Amino acid sequence: MEPIEILRAHRRAKLEQLRRLGVDPYPARFPVDGRVSEVAARFAHQDAAQLEAAQPRVRVGGRVTAVRRHGKAAFLDLSDGDGKLQVYLRQDVLGEAGFALLETLDLGDFWGAEGVLFRTRTGELTVRAELVRVLAKALAPWPEKWHGLADRELRARQRYLDLYTNPDSRRVFLLRTRIIQEIRRFLDDRGFLEVETPMMHPIPGGATARPFVTHHNALDMTLYLRIAPELYLKRLVAGGFERVYEINRNFRNEGISTQHNPEFTMLEFYWAYASYEDLMELTEAMLIQVARAVLGSTRLLWGDRTLDLTPPWPRWSMREAVLRLSPIPPEDLNDRLGLERQAARLGVEGASALPTGKLLAEIFERVAEESLQDPTFITDFPADISPLAKRKAGEPELTERFELYLGGMEVANAFSELNDPDDQRARFEEQARRGGGVVDEDFLLCLEHGMPPTAGEGIGIDRLVMLFTNSHSIRDVILFPLLRPRET
Repeated sequence: MEPIEILRAHRRAKLEQLRRLGVDPYPARFPVDGRVSEVAARFAHQDAAQLEAAQPRVRVGGRVTAVRRHGKAAFLDLSDGDGKLQVYLRQDVLGEAGFALLETLDLGDFWGAEGVLFRTRTGELTVRAELVRVLAKALAPWPEKWHGLADRELRARQRYLDLYTNPDSRRVFLLRTRIIQEIRRFLDDRGFLEVETPMMHPIPGGATARPFVTHHNALDMTLYLRIAPELYLKRLVAGGFERVYEINRNFRNEGISTQHNPEFTMLEFYWAYASYEDLMELTEAMLIQVARAVLGSTRLLWGDRTLDLTPPWPRWSMREAVLRLSPIPPEDLNDRLGLERQAARLGVEGASALPTGKLLAEIFERVAEESLQDPTFITDFPADISPLAKRKAGEPELTERFELYLGGMEVANAFSELNDPDDQRARFEEQARRGGGVVDEDFLLCLEHGMPPTAGEGIGIDRLVMLFTNSHSIRDVILFPLLRPRET
């Protein structure tokens, strides 16, 4: 028998022992006075004399992370993941039946205790137990000595173990929640309305990506999991909701990497009567406010460097970024053959068949992206890679669009929305001709009824959390990332 099987057998034997003693190893409830860490914090500043005088009674529950036996007495630690509280058990207080429960105890079990708080001779806050209860018997052994899980894939597969044994991982996900709360607070304070839009679409749209496909049996129709909520949110702007946002799950049936998960979280927001320039100011203010609220600083530790969010953030055109961050001569960016030559040199496949704007974007990705560490707005995106963005006045080959780069990653994409239905139809048709989407007739009908000038933006929440927590894999900031099935 394998060692793990022996450990499991021992635990199951203890489970049966509990049942023979008439103890329910999985009771329905155990009312408590608060989380273990909250109770510990509540009395942290009271010394032994104050506790002796007040005799505060508490009732707590948690996972057992340590046991120390001393004859007819014992100490155990109850943890909630954020903190722990010591419990003191004595046979003469609990009686033989209560004290005998220790014989069934394994690390990882959930126990409850009730009694009076005191401080031991070493000053540790402790519950003098007058009652103990088994709340859940753990049948699988926990990581040895609570050192945590070292295997990154195992941490993602068994996140429940990771959260209890790895304080850094727990901190990441607590910060993730706070980041989202602060974003909501920022937008709510500025009159934006949080909404929900469909997760299943009759046609894929809102972005260019391979969709996940499903089927609705009752209606006998093909549906696509949401690539982006953009076109539905713009319908709401046309309907009179002038400031809307959604923190949403998107699904793209594409590759997996340290920066990509097929299911990911986006913030998208739309602002009527504003332009992409207004969004640059709003984005700058929002991320600075979030950083100050969550981290207490506008400086982010990222690997071996510090990213400085101090405004104002640079605004470079895509062309300017290429020239600043690479040795490519300006004349090659003004000439179709020069673009093809540089793209081919950089390993872009089929460069001669790509639209001119796409060539520039491919070059930018290869020579400039990773160098954009401190926050930088990249503007003037080519129209042929921006099918939903308004053309730039006087330069119709460009659009009023920006992407925000931080830590060498794109974290936001925004533009002045295209609200001309004829121009939008032409761009949809051109995109479809190239195999990059379908014409959304319902959205075009919406535009024909009129949509005001609008600016819209998407911010990748997962990448933002990566940057705010110095996490270099998207798996480390998603509670349950997609993984290959484990071999049996």
